[in-house]
Amino acid sequence: MTAHNDQPITTPPRPGSPAHGFGTLAVHAGAPHDAATGAVIEAISLSTTFAQSAVGVPIGEFEYSRSSNPNRANFETMVAALEHAKYALAFSSGSATTAVILQSLAAGSHVISVSDVYGGTHRYFTQVAKAHGVKVTFTPEIEVDIREHITPATKLVWIETPSNPTLRLVDIRAVATAAHEHGIMVVVDNTFLSPYVQNPLDHGADIVVHSVTKYINGHSDVVMGVAAFNGEELFKRLSFLQNAIGAVPSAFDSWLAHRGAKTLHLRAREATTNATAVAHALEASPHVIAVNYPGLDSHPHRAIAKKQHRNAMGGGMLSFRIRGGHAAAERFCQLTKIFTLAESLGGVESLCEVPSSMTHAGIPRDQREAVGVFDDLVRISCGVEDAEDLKNDVLQALERAVAETAKAANGTNGVNGH
Repeated sequence: MTAHNDQPITTPPRPGSPAHGFGTLAVHAGAPHDAATGAVIEAISLSTTFAQSAVGVPIGEFEYSRSSNPNRANFETMVAALEHAKYALAFSSGSATTAVILQSLAAGSHVISVSDVYGGTHRYFTQVAKAHGVKVTFTPEIEVDIREHITPATKLVWIETPSNPTLRLVDIRAVATAAHEHGIMVVVDNTFLSPYVQNPLDHGADIVVHSVTKYINGHSDVVMGVAAFNGEELFKRLSFLQNAIGAVPSAFDSWLAHRGAKTLHLRAREATTNATAVAHALEASPHVIAVNYPGLDSHPHRAIAKKQHRNAMGGGMLSFRIRGGHAAAERFCQLTKIFTLAESLGGVESLCEVPSSMTHAGIPRDQREAVGVFDDLVRISCGVEDAEDLKNDVLQALERAVAETAKAANGTNGVNGH
């Protein structure tokens, strides 16, 4: 049913074009030199409270570290600059970021989400959101049928592009145009690409979110989340919840993430170079059923990548279906020598995993397979090692995994779905 929801909304204007390029902003945004010592790298402010010159009159802009902290404020300034946003708010995890945005909605609100979202997001939508009266509808083809799912209660559309783990792309502008006609906000989870490869606010999104744990921090040693946006009312509402709920990152984690982000442009470029080499090798292998990578011309949404991604980059993430079914997928991940079998992504080291048994195990099998998450799917996060080493590692593990699985199955191929 299609119905108008309050009033159509206009995407707030983005700040003016930055005076400097991405790399310069990554290094310098939110990173003032220390006025007292001249230190070019900020100190870690571990104090939980800040002195006041009179009752209710803090000496500076900080009074209590849950509400605001120098390191968190500097990190937020940097993320806002990289995402072409006016505001950014950091949280204790990507999941906490999702939770705060969903809790900003009134009871009885309706959300439309792409089907193939991160397992933790799916878990929140299906098991937690309904506890405070928010209903979520999932759709695999959001650009095609978004208007069919809009009701008078719809307040939010949630997009992942690329999706996790099938790397499907969504035309952000097309979805935002349809949603804004009905006064509905659009949130884009940009974790898989990072602000270097894609800036969703430039394409009409109202909020962009990240698991900072992944590419922004980039060193697998911080759990954090962040949301960036341009709307002043959004800032008032979400910053109130940030303080009231208190799911905030520590000063040390904020400092680490800020330090990690200074090399984001270098890491994202190298990860794309590596993933592209691995994807081409996989696509040419007889042991592979299909490769999901938006940097390949064979990707069904390659045109969207050319429109939305910096220099049409594919990013550092890819997935593929291996011949030999689930057993071959598991064996592949045990046979790699450089890729580590582990969850998460976006770090300097390369990782591999089997989504159906790991990151997406909580999603019912029929729902998983409806969006391409089969038991034989392997997800890969390419780090910043040498491309030739990564390609060779994948190919040797692939050949051994398929051969060993076929031998164990006494000659049957065991391919999922074949």
